[in-house]
Order: sequence, then structure tokens, then C-alpha cells
Amino acid sequence: MTTMFRTTGRLSMGYDPGQVDEFFVHARRVYEGEVTDAIDGRTVRRAAFDLVRHGYQPTAVDAALDRLEHAFVSRERTAFVATHGQQAWLEHLAERARTLYGRLARPDGERFAPAPRRSPGYDPDEVDEVCRRLVDYFDNGHALSSAEIRQVTFTRRKGHDGYAEGPVDAFLERAVEVLLGVE
Repeated sequence: MTTMFRTTGRLSMGYDPGQVDEFFVHARRVYEGEVTDAIDGRTVRRAAFDLVRHGYQPTAVDAALDRLEHAFVSRERTAFVATHGQQAWLEHLAERARTLYGRLARPDGERFAPAPRRSPGYDPDEVDEVCRRLVDYFDNGHALSSAEIRQVTFTRRKGHDGYAEGPVDAFLERAVEVLLGVE
């Protein structure tokens, strides 16, 4: 039997091969125009799979998802530019980037709400560092890629010692969208 990705060891956890195969086969069919379901870069970015023993190696699947997301975003950009023009695409991206500035302008330690009491959160210093890198990218043209933002991990903090995870994740997802739009 042929598999799309390498699997983990028999006792190790990996992504459910059936779910992964189904997603990639369907995404390929959509990309090639065989079916007209709405799959875009955001759909690919939000794909999630159950963990099972002897599943697909997550790093390999995640890397393939990143490439697939780039392909869908590139196609979306091409279609948008063909219909509305390059200047409209740049204005569209600028508008999305402006939605990030409210939080980026806040002081360190105050960019996001604290995590609820006894709930896990992200280390504020580490999140603020990523935000400062985004400011350097937008304001000073320093290099930053969507892959760098996508691969960031934060140390866990409990309750008010950390930023609430949901708003941070949503913010970083928007940042990835903007960065992908110019890559």
C-alpha cells in the first residue's frame, strides 16, 4: 500500500492517515478544477487532523500544508489581480495590515487580554517579541516570512500571567495572511 507521507513509529503518534489522504486528494481535485468546493488558503491553514498511533509524521504533513496554502493563495492573488488590478491587490493587503496595527501599537504586556484564571496562556514577552518583529517588518522593511510566524511557539503561562491564546492565534493568522499576500 502506498502512503502519501512517512509514518511515525508503531508507538508514536502522528496525523490520521485516512483524514490526511482524504484532505489532500480533495484539495488536489479542487485545485485542478475537478470539483468546485470552496477551498482557499485559510481552509488549508485551518486543516486539523486527529493524532493516532503510527500516523503520518506531522512535520512532513505540515510542510506539505504550507506548500499547498502557498499554491492556493498564489492562485487567489492571480485571480484578484486579473479582475481588479495590482494596485487593488496592494490596497487590499494594506487594509488587512491596518487591522493588525491596533494591537501592534499597544505597549508590551498590554497587547492582548490575559488568559482566564487557571487557563493556559502564552508568555507575553514572547508574543510581544513577535509583535515587535511585525512592526519592524511593516515600518522598517525588515525581513519576515509567513513561515517564521507560522512556526513560532510560545511558552505556556497560567491565567493572568499569560495572554489568552485565542486572540493571539487569530491575530497571528491574520499576520500570516498578509505576509502570504506579498510573498
